[in-house]
Amino acid sequence: MALTVWVMPAGAGTKIVVGAFPNLDAAIKAVLPAFEQAHPDIAVELQVLGYEDYHNALLTALAAGSGAPDVAALEIGYVARYVARGGLTDLTQAPFHVRELTPLWVPYAVGQVTTTDGRIVAVPTDIAPGTLFYRRDILADAGADIQSVVTWDDLLALGRKVTRDLNGDGRADVFLVGDAATVARAMFRGDIPEGEGVYFDRNGRPVVTSERFVKALTLAQRIRREGLDAQIGAWSNEWYEAFRRGTVAIEISGAWFGGHLADYIAPETAGKWGVTNLPEGMYVSWGGSFYAIPEQSRNKEAAWTFIRFLTTRLDSQLTAFRAINAFPALMEAWDDPVFDEPVPFLGGQRARRLWAETASKIQVAVVDPGDAVAEELVNAAISQVLNEDRDVRSALEEAQQLILRRLRR
Repeated sequence: MALTVWVMPAGAGTKIVVGAFPNLDAAIKAVLPAFEQAHPDIAVELQVLGYEDYHNALLTALAAGSGAPDVAALEIGYVARYVARGGLTDLTQAPFHVRELTPLWVPYAVGQVTTTDGRIVAVPTDIAPGTLFYRRDILADAGADIQSVVTWDDLLALGRKVTRDLNGDGRADVFLVGDAATVARAMFRGDIPEGEGVYFDRNGRPVVTSERFVKALTLAQRIRREGLDAQIGAWSNEWYEAFRRGTVAIEISGAWFGGHLADYIAPETAGKWGVTNLPEGMYVSWGGSFYAIPEQSRNKEAAWTFIRFLTTRLDSQLTAFRAINAFPALMEAWDDPVFDEPVPFLGGQRARRLWAETASKIQVAVVDPGDAVAEELVNAAISQVLNEDRDVRSALEEAQQLILRRLRR
């Protein structure tokens, strides 16, 4: 993946390097002119790599103790790995005192970068409240009503209506969802006890054999056994094509998914989509971006000035939202009238208000250094349950043992 370097302005007193990935880099570029005007003494060099290349390069730089930028953008999927690896500045300490600012951001996003020992290693910039996207036309053709879905079992019942063989060849052409695993991952991210993380309790013990995980994987297995999912993984060519052709009725994802559909996945489906909350009053996070300062940075003060400009100012957060639909972590931004405007792609629904309300109800779950290991092993258990029809409790018990062994807890 090509490296892009953008430097501005020349002759400034301090230069900081900001590392980012697409398309968060577009949000940073949109805010930079205002930052330059307000802080002409700080020059910003923006270095951009592809998503995986960027995060892997940052992991390597942190491990090596050199080569990291002064400001490092992080996507939520990598936060646990950085916490486990170390090398990010604890922003609760002087001169940052980030706790004085945390009331500005939605609490669950702060929790996502708060470690079990109380450190805060990054600052949230955009969030992704998780909701259920549905195709209005597919449901209407099947005589199914999304408003009838109150429980997860109701979603299964809806799936039996919409999953149909349209051409009479004996095989389904339309499915409830692309991958039953998506439903499992949504379910076990909800109803997390206060003070705990997704995979570990407050004492660092894995909880992947709890009823939260058992219920999630059991429902996903029922979906697979009944043939209600298309068995296509997210971000595959088949997954994109399913949305273009209208062969899946729902997708559970973050608020950003609507933008991806409209921008490049399936813009021709404008007006056919709607969005609603998950069943059983479940509110989950499905993505999000953050800014951190690597400990090896020699320009921490200027880096902190830049991060605060991006994340604590109403104008910066709204500029980023207008640039790439980055849903603001700064709660004050949600009072802007744009969040009450109808979204044409979603059939004129005032979806941004729904996402803001969803975000305010997502529980705080702290990050554990073992999250990445646990996620890998739980994903393996999901694969066994769905693809090998393995017993759910047996798969989860094995995952729990492997987590304990890998982490030696």
